[in-house]
Amino acid sequence: MKNDQLLLSQLTSLLAGEPSPLAILANASALINQSVSQLNWAGFYLYDQANNELVLGPFQGQVACMHIKMGTGVCGIAAQTQTTQVVADVSQYPGYISCDAAARSELVVPLVKSNGELYGVLDLDAPVLDRFDDQLFACMTAAAAIIMKAIDEAT
Repeated sequence: MKNDQLLLSQLTSLLAGEPSPLAILANASALINQSVSQLNWAGFYLYDQANNELVLGPFQGQVACMHIKMGTGVCGIAAQTQTTQVVADVSQYPGYISCDAAARSELVVPLVKSNGELYGVLDLDAPVLDRFDDQLFACMTAAAAIIMKAIDEAT
């Protein structure tokens, strides 16, 4: 809990007043990746309304899928439904899109602008099963809110 509060405090300070959404996302992915243990990927997919898909954004980790259609895979479902997805075992997820063979569990948090429009998703992969408990779920939901507040202020 203390580490979660530290991460959220650092994220708030780091992003405050930053006018570039790209810089916001780049530093947010770096901070999350270095602060949360047992991750092998932390980053963003951004919503491309014209093509109705998610496009790879700033991240930390192995190379990744560059385009994900809405409604497909964990990220596409999270984006389409605007609900956070927690997958304890990706091998049991129907339609899972494997970008990194080392991924065993996944957490995807939708990023929604203050006007209700989808911006993208925050995606975390872990090389261990059942990595994302209720505490980390809550922390990453709060982190997504901080990130979107900074992006809303920047745009």
